[in-house]
Amino acid sequence: MLKIAPSLPPHTMGSDYNHTNNHLQQKTRKPRFLCLHGFRTSGEILKRQVEKWPQIVRDKLDFVFVDASFPAQGKSDVEGIFDPPYFEWFQFNKEFTIYTNFEKCLEYIEECMIKHGPIDGLLGFSQGAMLSAALPGLQAQGVALTKVPKVKFLIIIGGAKLKSEWAEKAYASPIECPSIHFLGKEDFIKPYGEELLEIVIDPLIIHHPKGHTVPRIDDEALPTMLSFIDKIQKMMSDEEEKKKTTTAQGTLDTQTETEISIL
Repeated sequence: MLKIAPSLPPHTMGSDYNHTNNHLQQKTRKPRFLCLHGFRTSGEILKRQVEKWPQIVRDKLDFVFVDASFPAQGKSDVEGIFDPPYFEWFQFNKEFTIYTNFEKCLEYIEECMIKHGPIDGLLGFSQGAMLSAALPGLQAQGVALTKVPKVKFLIIIGGAKLKSEWAEKAYASPIECPSIHFLGKEDFIKPYGEELLEIVIDPLIIHHPKGHTVPRIDDEALPTMLSFIDKIQKMMSDEEEKKKTTTAQGTLDTQTETEISIL
């Protein structure tokens, strides 16, 4: 079952900020993120958590929320907090070294990216964050997401590295795409999130006092998040301008060739 976040109403800020960034918003579409929820939760649950983020953040990004590829095969940690149904991306052993249905999971994510594209980046929490951080490397190695454009951006919440045989390909080279990482002071997975950061080039980091959850973005964290958004908006704007220039040059070359042939 697929779920897409509804459009949100416009938000206004101070005139100085709008003046600086308005040209990017006018010329370029919003960066679109496929959002991968945590183990035995759902797209709807992640959507409700992200909706607690500041309006200014949500207005600048397009979020697509999807349920994972498999119904939960056991008890969910969020029972009694969030309503079912619950889903999981893949299954694993106690040591988290052997994964089941991992390839089917990758195929499903690719199908979601095709259906809801163009997808520019991935947002992931917990199991979804592990997948999100691994996918750029797997895509670069040609073993995942071969039918969709390159993953450009990452938002990683409570993430870690894969520990299975897939890890060698996933982390064969550093993660170079712009990324922002949420680390919780009380999160049991925090040490593994810090281990992930060791292979990330120039990550932005938001520290929060909570445990293993999708935190709110408070006043202290907001400038870091907005800095990340400004960076990826500029990248998309520059890419769009480059495409326009290339197209215009191609049209000019064609016209020139036509004029020469007439002469």
